[in-house]
Amino acid sequence: MRSSKVLWCVVALLSVATAARAEEKEDGFSVNVAADLFSKYVWRGQNVVDDWVLQPSISAGYKGLTGTIWGNMDLHGKVVDEHEFTELDYSLDYSNTFPGQDVLGYSVGVIYYDFLNMHVPATSEVYGGLSASVPWSPAIRAYHDFDEIDGTYVQLSIGHTIEKIRQWRSDCYCDLQAGASLGYGSRGYNEGYFGVDEDALNDLTLTAGLPICLGKWTIKPSFGYSTMIDDDIRTVTHTSDNFWGGIGAAYRF
Repeated sequence: MRSSKVLWCVVALLSVATAARAEEKEDGFSVNVAADLFSKYVWRGQNVVDDWVLQPSISAGYKGLTGTIWGNMDLHGKVVDEHEFTELDYSLDYSNTFPGQDVLGYSVGVIYYDFLNMHVPATSEVYGGLSASVPWSPAIRAYHDFDEIDGTYVQLSIGHTIEKIRQWRSDCYCDLQAGASLGYGSRGYNEGYFGVDEDALNDLTLTAGLPICLGKWTIKPSFGYSTMIDDDIRTVTHTSDNFWGGIGAAYRF
């Protein structure tokens, strides 16, 4: 069952690329590769790896449909052996705006989480969300784990970008980005991840970044802060307040 899910997601990613090339429309097809180096791996407020990690990814998109493979490598052997992958995620997303306008958008998708070299079972989520192209870009997205956890995580977020705070030429410039999110877990979600049998606010996360665009390359220094909100969840989490930083590089074909 596990291997078949992985194969399905890989096939889906390759299908996106194949379909796009068959149409021979470059403006509708994109491929991106990226790698991020962070001082911690923090996910939904949870400190997953409390040391340096490398997180490479590759994605292919065509007319709103995007397939992505993302990985996390433990660089100092805090969770698994040094330089081993602890996780590979396979996702398929479709995002677009509602017909007749360009302000209100939506997204739907599925994610398969495969935990490597660890005694943790793989699991899967489906999600759906709404976003608005207005000041501070408010968005809401709900993730439902229908596999191992059988629970729901809801995330409210806002973000703002100050574009081209400095520009060297038409394709070389830097932006300033800031974002905040608030996470809420259902009873099933909190029971599965924390052993807390109640609905509760999970985390508050703040991020900031300075993406520097150099042609098809983007270099992005960034940092973040997260805190777990619910007292019972704070009691059982290893580190309830986290600061981290890092730098990423991405190339768009």
